[in-house]
Amino acid sequence: MTRTILDIHILQSVPPSNLNRDDTGTPKTAIYGGVRRARVSSQAWKRATRKAFGDLLPPSELGVRTKKVADALAERITGLKPSLRASASIELAAEVMHAATGSKIAAPKRRGKGEAEAEREPSHESSYLMFLSSRQLDALAVLALEGNPGGDLKAFKEALKNNKEYKARVRDAVDSRHSVDIALFGRMVADSPDLNVEGATQVAHAIGVHPSEIESDYFTAVDDRSADEESGAGMIGTIDFNSATLYRYAAVDLDELHHNLGIGLQENEHPTTPVQKAASAFLEAFITSLPTGKINTFGNHTLPAAVIVKLRSQRPISFVGAFEEPVRQAAEGGYVRESCKRLAAYIPALERQYGVPDDQPTWIFRVGEETRALAELGTEVTLGTLTKAVEDAVAERLGAPGSAA
Repeated sequence: MTRTILDIHILQSVPPSNLNRDDTGTPKTAIYGGVRRARVSSQAWKRATRKAFGDLLPPSELGVRTKKVADALAERITGLKPSLRASASIELAAEVMHAATGSKIAAPKRRGKGEAEAEREPSHESSYLMFLSSRQLDALAVLALEGNPGGDLKAFKEALKNNKEYKARVRDAVDSRHSVDIALFGRMVADSPDLNVEGATQVAHAIGVHPSEIESDYFTAVDDRSADEESGAGMIGTIDFNSATLYRYAAVDLDELHHNLGIGLQENEHPTTPVQKAASAFLEAFITSLPTGKINTFGNHTLPAAVIVKLRSQRPISFVGAFEEPVRQAAEGGYVRESCKRLAAYIPALERQYGVPDDQPTWIFRVGEETRALAELGTEVTLGTLTKAVEDAVAERLGAPGSAA
């Protein structure tokens, strides 16, 4: 079976930083090749990628992941019917969400609440994070008021009880028109597994290509109102950090992404347009995003030195094996040059031994003389031409007769 897989490989150097810390505040690490390496979890980089979508895609193409899903729906219901009281809107939204997902949405129990807390209307929450697209919430708001112009909770319940078709439409509203982030990263609905969405993207934990030690920064802070004769610091402490050249990897199953998103929503839109836009947005967001752990403390804003993107037809392949033996520091310092040489030797050898077709598109996006070893592996591009080339290739693959489109 022919597949359409987008493989993304990145080398990125990060100076002293604490991108992703554990429960003790220490940068995460991993043992690989018998040595301890810097590590950034896949969850941390997926979160950063999702945040970057805000600059690349309109809000209508994105979703919201929250326990306060009733609030998000109530805002839309109120927007359609401004005269509806806030409390009534919340109650209706909670019932709509229950009908759509089977999840109980209720006001959390509050212990020892004061007078101000007692007067405030409690927010309704689900017991776990729920992930819905903007379009799904819009559709549910419309359905909540369909045949129920007064926004009456009792009338909505009666409609569900007496009209099976209407009840099915409420449920179908959360199982169609998925947002780009839901289609890419998936969704779990604990109370209704049939509403789960299989994510089209796999993201590996980023790891250092060389051994990395954790260091501590001892700092002091001065009290601005201390008199000259008052010695000592107003505060002292330590922050752990490390630095590394990281290998990052992600794979996107474009067939699954196409399935999750569906065809274009507009009559004049090509059937592959949604998956083209989603693939392009993910590619740019994953390349340029950065987890923000302790970013104000370290200001570690870096961009990748090298990116290799391959469009495969069989299966995803990570090249992390090139770094199982830790990269040695160059005589003049640094790890990027040797890392690129490793990849330039490892990739052709691996693909040759496993009979990987050599006609699969490969694009190279690199910066600096130290990345020159990668130049022969594919077509050199800039970020802009890379995203455009991938969009065109996706359209050609998925738009061809007999494809998943």
